[in-house]
Amino acid sequence: MANILLGVTGSVAAVKTPLLYSRLKSLGHSVKVVATQAALYFFNPVAIEPLNPPPPERNPAVVVLDEDEWPGRADGRRYQGGDDVPHIALRRWADLLLIAPLDANTLAKLSAGLADNCLTCVWRAWDSERPVLLAPAMNTLMWRHPLTARCLRQLALDAGAPAAPPALREDDLVDWINENCRRLRIAAPESRRLACGDVGVGALANPDALAALVQSLI
Repeated sequence: MANILLGVTGSVAAVKTPLLYSRLKSLGHSVKVVATQAALYFFNPVAIEPLNPPPPERNPAVVVLDEDEWPGRADGRRYQGGDDVPHIALRRWADLLLIAPLDANTLAKLSAGLADNCLTCVWRAWDSERPVLLAPAMNTLMWRHPLTARCLRQLALDAGAPAAPPALREDDLVDWINENCRRLRIAAPESRRLACGDVGVGALANPDALAALVQSLI
């Protein structure tokens, strides 16, 4: 079985994080979660393998946050030689990176090369020989925005693919990326009624489908 690093970002679909974590664990994988600050609005990190002194506490060995990447920063603490570098340790540990859900903001960061939180630092430090599965989830109009296709095209180029045909829109572009990128896969968002009430493409792929894709990539 594999070491799976589950990145979680600030989409409403992050409410499914404990479920997706459980699905991956049930397949026998070792799983760690790295969550952005925005993601914590949608799920409680204490819900995943908590430490149990009353009251239960987040287990930092399983759920990694920005405060673990820069411990004590809010209190004025500075880096000391020999301190852990979590994003490097996570990259070394993981066999596969799954970002689910991937919100519009983080998609833009990945394509632009920004590394301003633990998860995006992992992305920048990632070993290109190891697979990545991205599962976008956002409002339909955000998914259909021209910036989304621009970001996806850049990710494909960075993954070693040739330039995608210019006429491809988001859905067909996802298929093209999956056919032309050796280590990068995109789990296309689904069409249904979204949490905001809009109906259309943008919902996170089913957790069982994501687990099956993980299986296929390892």
